[in-house]
Amino acid sequence: MPGKKSEPHLDLADPPRRRANKQRGHGTYENDRPPIVGTVGRQSGKVRLRMVAHTDAPTLETHVEHFTTEASQIYTDEWQGYNHVDRPHDTVCHIQREWARDGIREVHINTVEGMWTLVRNFIRLFRGVHKKHLPGYLAICEFHINLKRITPAFIATLVAAHL
Repeated sequence: MPGKKSEPHLDLADPPRRRANKQRGHGTYENDRPPIVGTVGRQSGKVRLRMVAHTDAPTLETHVEHFTTEASQIYTDEWQGYNHVDRPHDTVCHIQREWARDGIREVHINTVEGMWTLVRNFIRLFRGVHKKHLPGYLAICEFHINLKRITPAFIATLVAAHL
């Protein structure tokens, strides 16, 4: 029986079905895995999410410089695109199995990693989002994360805006 789980699939003319887009490496807009760049303020808790075409140095520098102040301390992983960001900058090196570093100020990216879990769970509800519509979904997700609580004042503002 072809296709049974325990048997290897040897027919090259009939490749096995692949679920989702499981290409290795960083995604790009062209290979249908558009990268999402995000920043989280440690004190403010504010989140900024943007879909970008590539995660190259100019794109990441532009994002960081646009959504942070000059005095902000930046914490990132070892991705080389962050090397020339014009901000005070510390990294954790996941390749060396480093997840946090203690010192005068703790260096970790757990805040932004946790935010990616929120984004993934939000997008998952829609069972696939076309890359053309992804920025809109990210805007809604960013708004949802930044809102924290729906208060009566917020509801009054929404109602007043639509009268």
